[in-house]
Amino acid sequence: MATPESKVKEKIKKILKEHGAYYAMPMGTGYGSSGVPDFLCCVNGYFVGIEAKAGKGVATALQLKNLGDINTAGGYSCVINENNLDYLEKVIAECKERT
Repeated sequence: MATPESKVKEKIKKILKEHGAYYAMPMGTGYGSSGVPDFLCCVNGYFVGIEAKAGKGVATALQLKNLGDINTAGGYSCVINENNLDYLEKVIAECKERT
């Protein structure tokens, strides 16, 4: 049975595929970096980090730090849930508009 968050991730994947974006979903293991976003993407040459949440789920302090670090490095980052998928569309549009 699919979890609410996995349903959000499927919707994010669909949007990314529709826009021809590259994405990878790093697996959280004891050897990886903690707090890495659920999706690491490239849209029109721009790095985008996406943290997926469902319902009232919120990003942890470490996840927010990583998302902030992506922004500081010149990329885009966002926390996406089932209620703000349109924001992801706006981020992708902004990446596509920039040259």
